[in-house]
Order: sequence, then C-alpha cells, then structure tokens
Amino acid sequence: MGQPMNVGVVGCGAISAQYFQTIDRLPQVRLVAVADLDLDRAREAVRPYTGVDVLTVTELMADPRVDVVLNLTVPAAHAEVALAAIAAGKHVYCEKPLAATAADAERILRAAQDARIRVGCAPDTVLGTGTQTARKAIDDGLIGRPVAATATMMTPGHERWHPNPDFYYVPGGGPLLDMGPYYITSLVTMLGPVTAVIGAANRTRAKRTIGSGPRRGEEIPVTVDTHVTGVLMHASGALSTLVMSFDAAATRAPHIEVHGEQGSLVVPNPNHFDGPVQVSRIGEEGWRDLPVSAGYLEAGRGVGLADFAATPAGHEPRAGGSLAFHVLDVMESLLASAHSGAAVTIASTCERPRPVPVPTSPGDMSSFT
Repeated sequence: MGQPMNVGVVGCGAISAQYFQTIDRLPQVRLVAVADLDLDRAREAVRPYTGVDVLTVTELMADPRVDVVLNLTVPAAHAEVALAAIAAGKHVYCEKPLAATAADAERILRAAQDARIRVGCAPDTVLGTGTQTARKAIDDGLIGRPVAATATMMTPGHERWHPNPDFYYVPGGGPLLDMGPYYITSLVTMLGPVTAVIGAANRTRAKRTIGSGPRRGEEIPVTVDTHVTGVLMHASGALSTLVMSFDAAATRAPHIEVHGEQGSLVVPNPNHFDGPVQVSRIGEEGWRDLPVSAGYLEAGRGVGLADFAATPAGHEPRAGGSLAFHVLDVMESLLASAHSGAAVTIASTCERPRPVPVPTSPGDMSSFT
C-alpha cells in the first residue's frame, strides 16, 4: 500500500496522453515502460516524461519491474494483450470494453482467477464527482425509490474527427460498444445490476467517409449497428431506456436522467468526471444544482487505475473486472435482443461498486481505499 504500483502501457494512441498525465501526478502509480507496434509513436508519447523505457510488447511483458499492464490497444486486441499479461504474472487494467466479446472477457476473468491476478477496466469517469454525487443523492433517498432512467448519446459518428476511425465500425465498436460502457456503467453504479434487456438496432449507411487527417476522404466499411436503442431492466425494479447512435446530427436530451417516486435527477455526461447534478422534486418548481457530495475531485483518465492500485488484496476495485464484464454482457445481450426481437435475460451480475467519498486531496492515498 505504501509503494506505487509500476505500470507498463501497451498502446500509445490518442487516449494514452490523458492516462500519462494522470499517472504522472498520482502517487499510487508510476509509469516505467511503454510499448506500441509503432515504436516511434511510443517514443513521442512519453517524450515529456523521464525514466520511461520504450520496449516491444514481448519485452514489456517480460520486464520484472512491471506490476500492472495498462492495456490501451484497440478493442479487438484487448483479450490477446490481457491474456499475455496474465500469463506473464502481471495484473491488468484495460480500456473499455474489457474485450470485443463477452466470451473473450470471460476468458480473461477465468485466466486471472486461476493465476490469482487482478483485473480492472475503464470507464473510470463514473468515479468522479458527477455520477458519484448523483449516486449519493439516490442512496440518501432524495428522489425516493428510483423507477426509471433515460440515457442518450447521439452524434453523427467519430469518423468526422478521428483520423483512423476504422475500429469504430467493426465488431467491438459501434455506438453501443464504444460509448455504451460510460452510460451503462453509470446506470449500474446508480441503480444496480441489470437482469434483462430488450432492444432494437439498425445501420443507416454501409460506408463512412473519414473527415480528417492524411486519410481524409477515404471510405471505410460499416459492419456493426450504428443506432441502438432498448430498455434495461434492473434488479432493483428500475427501467432504463438507452439510445446510442452514430446516425444523428445532434440532440438536446440530457445525457442521463433518473426518475424516482419523489423527484428527478439530471446526471452529467458520464464520459466526463464532473459536471452539475440537478434535482427537481415533486412540489418544487424548476431545477436546482446539488452541491458536490461524493467522487474523486480533479479526476482524469487513469484515476480508476490508481484506485485499482490502492484497493487492498481480496477486495474488488471500484473499476473492477466483474463490473466491466457485466456491462459488456448487457451490451452484447442488447444487440442479441435487437436481432432476435425477443427479450434476453442477463446471465451475469455484479455488486454495485463501493461509493467514493470526496477526498481531501486527489492524490491522498486514503481517499482510494
């Protein structure tokens, strides 16, 4: 607990910079090595940081200094990299989703259990003050018994800004697998696990045109559903309506609303760590902001990794593998329901992760336990 966990990163794409900045300022973790298929890209990514070795993936897995492998590869490679790390005796923390399929994710968790290795997974945005303040309001009974929620994410698609958006439109991608983890993890954090789903989905175009970078104007194929909607039935009895789309120009719908018998909450974007939580109770007029009452302050991507590092052995990290697997199972089941037209019972479950109290300092070790 008193020593930082040494981190080796596989994958130095766009998201890695945010992780490196967070790791650099938190005492629970220390970046010691990175690996990427493009070693020049890896060198450039860690240029601002001293004492970080650039290695091949094989070298990083064999490096005895590395305690945990931070897996920032594309979703299709998540299982391969995670299983290699587990085989090397290293803990794993993965970008979302845990794997491209629930079957692969189950392989990861089974291998980790057999090897007594711990697995964590993004998103960790739900550990910030936005979702956590909303959760505390629900747990404190501010809106009464939760009965329903809505979660909406609608954009024209990531190919407009991402220079290499291919992976968004192959299995493991699409709006549900890409953005759904933020929204469903937030819903599970606030309302508990999901027991059944019913969904519908479609895709509007067979090809997408890249809008930026050296490949601007190039067309890429679409092999996944790009508009997914459905209802999640929580074990608590609440019903969540979900809409995830790469086929809409814009929306004015709140990212998440939670409705209880006595009031309603507006929950900020679960892709962000903070933002105002608003409440309107029966008998009140309009909405009022709630004061920040829970969550990691000044959080950034990687705070879940620090929480993972500081969680005592034998306890599930807040951004843990069982939660990530359940969320992936829910998403995969929602797509299966969309294609079959029938409701699907969710085979997996998970515990709601422990709530996060407001820390006195974002780097205070005691705030992570």
